[in-house]
Amino acid sequence: MTDIPHYDVAVIGYGPTGVTAANILGQIGLKVLVIERNPDIYGRARAISTDEEVLRIWQQVGLADRLQEDMLPGNAATFVDANGAPFTEIAPVSHGSGHPPQQFIYQPALEKVLRGGVERFPNVDVLLEHECLRVLQDATGVELMLADLRNDAFERVRASYVIAADGGASPTRAQLGIGYEGRTYAERWVVIDTKVLQEWPGHDRLRFHCNPDRPTVDCPTPLGHHRWEFPVRDDEDEDELVTDAAIWRVLNNQGITDTQVKILRAVVYSHHVRFADRWRVGRVFLAGDAAHAMPPWIGQGMSAGVRDVANLCWKLAAVLDGTLPESILDSYQLERLPHVREVTDRAVKVGRLITQRHPVLAAVRDRFFRIAMRVPGIPEWLRDNRWIPDAFYPRGLLAGPKAVASAAVGWLVPQPWVLDEKGSLERLDDVLGGRWTILHVGSPDSWPGWRTAGVPTVRLAGPGAAPAADTVVDTNGTLIRWMRAKGATVLALRPDGVVYAAAGPDTNLAPPPPGMKAASSIRLSEETETLA
Repeated sequence: MTDIPHYDVAVIGYGPTGVTAANILGQIGLKVLVIERNPDIYGRARAISTDEEVLRIWQQVGLADRLQEDMLPGNAATFVDANGAPFTEIAPVSHGSGHPPQQFIYQPALEKVLRGGVERFPNVDVLLEHECLRVLQDATGVELMLADLRNDAFERVRASYVIAADGGASPTRAQLGIGYEGRTYAERWVVIDTKVLQEWPGHDRLRFHCNPDRPTVDCPTPLGHHRWEFPVRDDEDEDELVTDAAIWRVLNNQGITDTQVKILRAVVYSHHVRFADRWRVGRVFLAGDAAHAMPPWIGQGMSAGVRDVANLCWKLAAVLDGTLPESILDSYQLERLPHVREVTDRAVKVGRLITQRHPVLAAVRDRFFRIAMRVPGIPEWLRDNRWIPDAFYPRGLLAGPKAVASAAVGWLVPQPWVLDEKGSLERLDDVLGGRWTILHVGSPDSWPGWRTAGVPTVRLAGPGAAPAADTVVDTNGTLIRWMRAKGATVLALRPDGVVYAAAGPDTNLAPPPPGMKAASSIRLSEETETLA
């Protein structure tokens, strides 16, 4: 047993979910193994967009600014009728995370940057062209049997915990006997990836062509790419639809010619709505498509997986470090599943809006939305109830109901630009450094239990205040206004920026989570370079 390499965490799968986990865990300083069966990044662009909360996660590992160099900021999503006339728009709005609310991506380029980020960490080993054949758990960890696909060799490794980010067909999920309930839509879709040769009016805007005869998604992607997607009719041959002749018929109907784009590839795929029965079996956790699958209508499939590992990784680190008891890992699915279900539900509803095939119902839809969008408040309601929801956990690793003194608990706090104690302008998360933090306005208090647990205290000062020790200046008052609206003067923030506990001027702050201890530092974040 002593001859078998041992890791803190093994990550199975090196797509966006797995590579994000490798960056987070690598930065924390854990010993990590990544296992990926493919020899290189998958060449076909699948995900097409992301959002400010996900960029905030990538900011924590020093990659957000570099990633945004290869992104295209999103404008309003326009829904047009069979004649190409708009009948409604949904414009992304900032949730306060300090990044553009929506960005279009080119997935191969994004993954290249994320994998480059992992290369900063000598504590992360990456095994490409390796497949995990078996996971076998015992009281102290997980043994993984790996196949080296390059030379038909086998090897064993051990890890304290495993994150299975190995996709919708997850072999790990199958080994664990976990159900994957839901539905696969009978209607198959053709996706066309192109290289832009000459730009055209509106090339950088997302359009949903809600034509009952041929619903089509017209989507910009950065770095000179563009994508179209449309469903396969019952009387059509999938193989014929991906030929150049068939593709050009669709693109020509969109007003696109071969002087404007070059076809790179066309494939057919299915939409899924599925949820794994369990996201945890002992020391093995499912994440990303291995845990859930959603249709693409609001561009959140990849982002959901990134959110998963951002929630899970700091908890694994806390357990491995002895800061928190192992029982906190049960909060992973408890917190993430409601948000994933809400996002999936919204994606399904947007999909129904786009793909209505009955001409009469489509005409009623078009007229209804044209009238409704002139009613005050309806555009905002549509955006807030059909697009990406705010990050909020109603249950999980949070102060108990009797200790909740404000409406702030469970919410991800906004991230303003702040002045640190040296007067440097920084994003809030970069100053707090991914640690538990007591953030307060006004005079400090003893806050029993928090100081014993070694949690730092930071005062939040308003615009115009002078920098000082243990103080950050909220340059625009964004977070101060948010706290005031939530009735809070002090917040206990988790490492992921979610409010664990809050109190107002006349209430007491709840104590730390049961079993919380002062950390023995394993974190390498101070030494982690930002990828330029």
